[in-house]
Amino acid sequence: MRRSSPLVAVFLTVVIDLLGFGIVLPLLPLYGDDLGASKATIGLLFISFSGLQFFAAPIWGRLSDRIGRRPILLLGLAGSVVSYVLFGLASAQLSLTWMFISRIVAGVFGGTISTAYAYIADVTPIEERGRGMALIGVAFGIGFTLGPAIGGLGHWIDPVAPGFIAAAFSLIAFLYCLRNLPEPERHVAAGRRTWFDVASFRKALGVATVPLLLLLGFLTITCFALMESTLGLLGKQVHKLDYYEIGLLFTWLGFCSAIAQGMIVRRYMMRVGEVRFVLIGAVMLAAGMVAFSMAPSLGWLIGLSPLAVLGFAMITPSLNSLLSRRSGRDVQGGIMGVNQSLQSLARIIGPMVGLPLFGLSVPLPFQVGAGIMVVCFVLGVLLARRPVADRS
Repeated sequence: MRRSSPLVAVFLTVVIDLLGFGIVLPLLPLYGDDLGASKATIGLLFISFSGLQFFAAPIWGRLSDRIGRRPILLLGLAGSVVSYVLFGLASAQLSLTWMFISRIVAGVFGGTISTAYAYIADVTPIEERGRGMALIGVAFGIGFTLGPAIGGLGHWIDPVAPGFIAAAFSLIAFLYCLRNLPEPERHVAAGRRTWFDVASFRKALGVATVPLLLLLGFLTITCFALMESTLGLLGKQVHKLDYYEIGLLFTWLGFCSAIAQGMIVRRYMMRVGEVRFVLIGAVMLAAGMVAFSMAPSLGWLIGLSPLAVLGFAMITPSLNSLLSRRSGRDVQGGIMGVNQSLQSLARIIGPMVGLPLFGLSVPLPFQVGAGIMVVCFVLGVLLARRPVADRS
């Protein structure tokens, strides 16, 4: 029971924080569209968060190796509170400038998730690592099940409300973490440590499969970010959905993700194997993207969309589990920070590619996403042929 308590605490912390993230993310392209922003400007709104996170995540990761996971989690949650308050103020003033500022602040302090992954790696044995990593996937599923519905309902009551509701959830997460989340016991290598430990990174990246795992994660997140940035516009422009209905669509996807993570990934990942999960997930995510591009009606969209979510739910915890097992315990925070940084870069590229393609042709971004996942399947086959012993 003692071993499970930190997992429960970090899980609840991430769930509550991701409720705020789930409230805001689906609304971003819609707010931008209502403010008259071009597709390129809406893309920059996404990029402003991911670009800053790209630079900040490795620093937070290395800093968590140096001073501990708990302080970085607390700092990230505090930054989330500030960013969502600014988002609420931007909504009240109908200011695109302040909306950009809110996303920049969120990006700078967006080290919560990568630190949570490192925390789980600290407190779980190797044989339970995959199940532990899947907890973050479940947290994402819950956040994206309840968050968009709360955001859509909040917008229906008052367009200013979603940002402040999200800030309240992050404040609750901060207070919960402050009271209940202990610092995990970790092995920290002796000697002088810096924020960017080049030698440690070289040693970890020298493991044959680590660069391949990072590349797979980068491409998968690129595909999913491409979908996230265009799905709300697809619902609004093609299927004539309002804010609340788009929130319900994202809620449906989040519900499917939570079920997939809790009922499938956590139960069967270690039986089937992480690499096989990556291969199956790549096929399903590709099929889901094709379904988005071809769905002739809202009913078809709702019915086929779980394919993409299930595929994504299978891939991401599998890659994180493999990555944590292939990098030494003393550099896991840093490596998870590099992984988070690459995923932030992917979240820059996804909207940059997806939104202009959506402007050219509605199905095109989803077709490109399907092509990306075909590449991931091929890389997954290469991964299956290059097993490497655990290092953590």
